[in-house]
Formats: sequence, C-alpha cells, structure tokens
Amino acid sequence: MRTTTTLPGHQTVLRALRLANRAPSAHNTQPWHWFVGDYSIHLMADRSRHVPGTDPCERDLVISCGAALHHLRTALAAAGWYAEVDLLPGADPDHLASVEMSRRAPSEEDIMLARAIPRRHTDRGAFASCPMPDGHLDLLAGHAAAEGVALVPVTDPAHRHVVTTAIAAAAGWQDETATPEGGGPCAEELVVLATPADDVVSRLRAGVAASAVLLAATSLDLATCPLTRLFRVGHTRDRLRHEVLSGATHPQLVLRVGRAAAEPVARSPRRSVDETVTYLPGTGPRRAGH
Repeated sequence: MRTTTTLPGHQTVLRALRLANRAPSAHNTQPWHWFVGDYSIHLMADRSRHVPGTDPCERDLVISCGAALHHLRTALAAAGWYAEVDLLPGADPDHLASVEMSRRAPSEEDIMLARAIPRRHTDRGAFASCPMPDGHLDLLAGHAAAEGVALVPVTDPAHRHVVTTAIAAAAGWQDETATPEGGGPCAEELVVLATPADDVVSRLRAGVAASAVLLAATSLDLATCPLTRLFRVGHTRDRLRHEVLSGATHPQLVLRVGRAAAEPVARSPRRSVDETVTYLPGTGPRRAGH
C-alpha cells in the first residue's frame, strides 16, 4: 500500500521504464507492456510478443517479464524510490505485477546494479580460460536467494556432463553450433536457477532473480549468457531436476558465467517507452515533481 503522497516525477518514471526495457528476454521478444497510473505502474504480459513454437508453456515469456520487473525495481531504487511489488494482483492472467513507490535513499548496491543495466549483455562466445575469483559465486547466489530462488553451481563432473550434453542437444535441435565451452575447464561456470514450485509466481521470481544475478555479475566485470533454449528439448527439465537437483527444486534457467574473451558485441535493439507504455484511463504524464 502506498505510504506517501510524494510521487516520482514523470521523467523519473520514464527513465526507469527505459532501463526496465533493457531487460534480457528469450529471442529478444521483450514480451511486456507497462500501464502507468498516477500512483502505480503495472506489468502486463504482451501476448502479441509470444512465440508459441519455441515457448509453448509461456515459461520464457513469464521469466522475461520477471527480469523486466527487477530492472524496473533496480532503476527506481537507484533514483531514490522503493518499489513495493504485488505479484499477480488480480484476476487478469496478463496482469503480472503492480508496483507502488515510496521514498527511500538509494544504497551503494542500488546504484551499482542500476549502472550495470546499460552494460549488461548476453555473451554467446567462448569465455576466457581463467577461473572466477573466490567468493563471486557465493555473492551471485546471495542475490538469487534474496528473491527466493536457489542458484546451484554445476560443479560435479557427472552433473556438468548432463547439462553440457543438454546444451549440445538443444543447439542441434535449433540447427546451430553448440554453445561453446570456452578455452578450458576453468573457462566458465554453469549455474542453475531453481524454485521450490513451478507456478507462474515461481517463474516470475526466477526472472527477477535472473536479472539480479546478471546485473551483479556485470558489476563484477563478468560475462553472462542465459541458456533459454535448453529446456525446449525433450525432458531436459525433468532430467536436470532429478539428476542435478536431486528432485528437490524445479530448474527454471541455466546461466553461463565467466570472463569475457573478446570485446562486447553490439547490444540488441530495444523497444522504446512509446511502444511499451500505456497510461491508465483518466491519467497521463505527470509534471516533474507532481
């Protein structure tokens, strides 16, 4: 519930939404739309951006929207606004979240994560042959845990074989070259983001956690690559759940994390706020400070 009559100015909201639109999404579909009111921002699933052939259960759509929600939270936090989020707030299945804002001084971490948003990108190339510094995975796991999601490093050789075999199978199914492992055994880490349940809220939280992990990794100068295609082949999710996660949690996303071996590639284009924002009936752009 909104606890203050002070609201962010219109330009603050637009800047936050521009950064939210930088969130990663499967195939760069950007399947979200924002409805903005006088006191709240609402995240809606944009079904026109859904690709049923590669995402029949809409898992990718919901996870992508969760990532955009966390990007919005991060951008608002860095601007001095706490975002109180209500997931699935109504009967409309497209209404994924509502956000109300109240004043709160930004922390150093808020600012650090927001600065990582324009720098973050998906690196599909080979990673450098050097290990990650000690403690980095623990830090990333902490960011995921704060969102109610487990980050599980795939370190056991047998478990890693299961994941890398699935990666190669997914790449073959897509008629593409398999995702590279990089320059050697220390070239990258594979981690699984997993949730206790497998409903829409769990998938939204997985997207939120993915965004938190990716931004934290970027702030540590690490390269990242979400492997969204991995779960589109056969019973890969079931296999990872039972063979890698011991059946205790549901895998939602696999990430590659490591050191970049090459210069960053060009960023994928993003939709503008004009394309992704609608004002609620009876409302409109507010003047700065009002």
